[in-house]
Amino acid sequence: QVKLEESGGGSVQSGGSLRLSCATSEYSINNYCMGWFRQVPSFAREPIAAIELDGSATYSDSVKGRFTIIRDKAANTLYLEMTDLRPDDTAIYTCAADYRPTVRCLPEAVESLGYRGRGTQVTVSS
Repeated sequence: QVKLEESGGGSVQSGGSLRLSCATSEYSINNYCMGWFRQVPSFAREPIAAIELDGSATYSDSVKGRFTIIRDKAANTLYLEMTDLRPDDTAIYTCAADYRPTVRCLPEAVESLGYRGRGTQVTVSS
């Protein structure tokens, strides 16, 4: 069982920045597709970023150019660096991972990844 734990959420003003972390002690996760999705209660999950084994990343249009997903293989940690935050970025952010060697690791695949953390709240005020 792979355990993921997010941290780094909080409250910021519009235009601010945050860095989310997703840590695991499972070293083999470096061979996994990993990504982030977010959700506002009562709304659908929105996958926002994914990163391949080689470090190549893809993003949803809503965060492209503002968010950066980074995989630190040495630390077994996934990061989401968020800049130029807006009130509509307010959500619970959750990291996910799974071993999917035959599937491209894209944001739309993130929701189906089998391992997930509990999420961390990000609140952006205007």
